Amino acid sequence: MRVLVIGSGGREHALCRSLKLDPQVTDLHCAPGNPGIAEIAGLHDVDPLNPAQVTGLAVELAADLVVVGPEAPLVAGVADAVRAAGIPVFGPSKEAALIEGSKAFAKDVMAAAGVPTARAYTCTTPEEAERALAEFGTPYVVKDDGLAAGKGVVVTGDLGKALAHAASCRQVVIEEFLDGPEVSLFALCDGVTAVPLQPAQDFKRVFDGDEGPNTGGMGAYTPLPWAPADLTEQVMREVVHPTLDELARRGTPFQGVLFVGLALTSKGPKVIEFNARFGDPETEVLLDRLETPLAGLLMECATGALATTPVFRPGSAVTVILASEGYPDSPVKGDEITGLHETDDAYVLHAGTSAIDGRIVSSGGRVLAVVGHGPDQQSARQAAYDLVGGIRLRGSHYRKDIAL
Repeated sequence: MRVLVIGSGGREHALCRSLKLDPQVTDLHCAPGNPGIAEIAGLHDVDPLNPAQVTGLAVELAADLVVVGPEAPLVAGVADAVRAAGIPVFGPSKEAALIEGSKAFAKDVMAAAGVPTARAYTCTTPEEAERALAEFGTPYVVKDDGLAAGKGVVVTGDLGKALAHAASCRQVVIEEFLDGPEVSLFALCDGVTAVPLQPAQDFKRVFDGDEGPNTGGMGAYTPLPWAPADLTEQVMREVVHPTLDELARRGTPFQGVLFVGLALTSKGPKVIEFNARFGDPETEVLLDRLETPLAGLLMECATGALATTPVFRPGSAVTVILASEGYPDSPVKGDEITGLHETDDAYVLHAGTSAIDGRIVSSGGRVLAVVGHGPDQQSARQAAYDLVGGIRLRGSHYRKDIAL
């Protein structure tokens, strides 16, 4: 099977790593990729947001399957263009990807499907925002309606900050705060059927103790020993299947991965958000533990023939994100990175790197994802931190409390 992966981050490196380990995959390509991915796949310099360029590359490579990693190409219609060329693609259509591309659309789908979520208002004026914030009270939750790379949500007790964020966005969704621990559950979907991956948890705030601004994610781990035993079954029954049914009813069947961000509230699981792609950094740990070959699963989804239930290896995986100086507000780029050495129980995935004159340098805010695995959470955590502690990048920082 010839596979083309679209994207250039840690998620795409994790996808390529798993696909490279799959004996069904005979030829692996990525566009545009990164220096880490270049070690295992052929790279191609195309614009991932350009449907015609991506489709042209897929045709040129005679790809059997195209896997779209990030959300922006999906919302730009890349999957639609590839499908129109007759090539199976893992990733939803532009219309179905609005489940992530518009918070207001997602709320409308959830309301129609009866999915448990926070009460919310969609606001386009300062007056509407003020009324919504006054009704829900603190902590204030303000979400940019559009794509914001995981950083469009402000949760604050400061009314001024909440109003300022609302004013900076064309349209926002303001909602009640959901208490309780957060969980990420991914469901692989073929438009009609869905199967779950095991739950994971990520760490969104930039500093230890969940302090500082939101980020794209500073680390993650799986499985979750503390989660209710019936959580996955309940979420599939109350959230995933009703959502897929509603999208299909609207004529926009969802093929790809539906990422359900949940709060386990005192009144049961409630949806915080949907994403239309694999989450990052949860993907890094989930694929580390996935025993079922990845290519076949993704192809079944892409061709509307999902019949395989994913099986996971025993043990735990933990990923720690190494971020550049100044992240998330003003990340510094261009510094050399050293110490990228794999160990028996940990390895490095490139997230924001470039190769210049034989050196690996930082080129993004989240620079590396270091994945450790082991028979239990503590050993996996130790493996990840042992490796990340030996990496050198001037001014870099990482959380010390992932998976504690």
